Amino acid sequence: MSNLHVLDHPLLQHKLAMLRDKHTGVKEFREVVTEMATLMCYEATRDLALEEVEIETPLAPAKVKQLAGKKLAVVPILRAGLGMVDGIQNLIPSVKIGHLGLYRDPETLEPVEYYCKMPRDIAEREAILLDPMLATGGSASAAIDVLKGYGCKRVKLMCILAAPEGIERVQKDHPDVDIYTTAVDECLNDHGYILPGLGDAGDRIFGTK
Repeated sequence: MSNLHVLDHPLLQHKLAMLRDKHTGVKEFREVVTEMATLMCYEATRDLALEEVEIETPLAPAKVKQLAGKKLAVVPILRAGLGMVDGIQNLIPSVKIGHLGLYRDPETLEPVEYYCKMPRDIAEREAILLDPMLATGGSASAAIDVLKGYGCKRVKLMCILAAPEGIERVQKDHPDVDIYTTAVDECLNDHGYILPGLGDAGDRIFGTK
């Protein structure tokens, strides 16, 4: 089964409450999504390998630890996933970024791909897939299929909110993928939106509601 990581840090829970509030404006919503992505990235990269190297401090030689050259890529699912990219770049400025465009067919609720652009060496990188909402799980599962099609051997999924239905779908289709979220909500409504949720993340990030 997939490893589900529900990040219950007080700062994340406080910021999630701000996102849920319908009175939170576009500017603040966007800033909080960025902040949450930074905090979530801190947890999602906890297992990065380290190596020991020797440096000179201003006073003496020292053996220190640094990342062991592990390559990372982040892949936002357009468009809402874009809101999480800056938060990860704040921690890892050199991270490569792929872009994957999927939209959900309003009738079938299944994903349709319309754009895909990946780093040339994506197969050599650990990929972190970004989407604020894991609802039905269809888009996330399809996106993971795309990344695996490019040769990615290690994929993580980072979403701010998840529904049980979406978690179950990803676990069924991709049991090797770790899921990181800050909360698992109750269910989906008849239109495939998470309840109680926070509304349409893309609309609230980009002010198109």
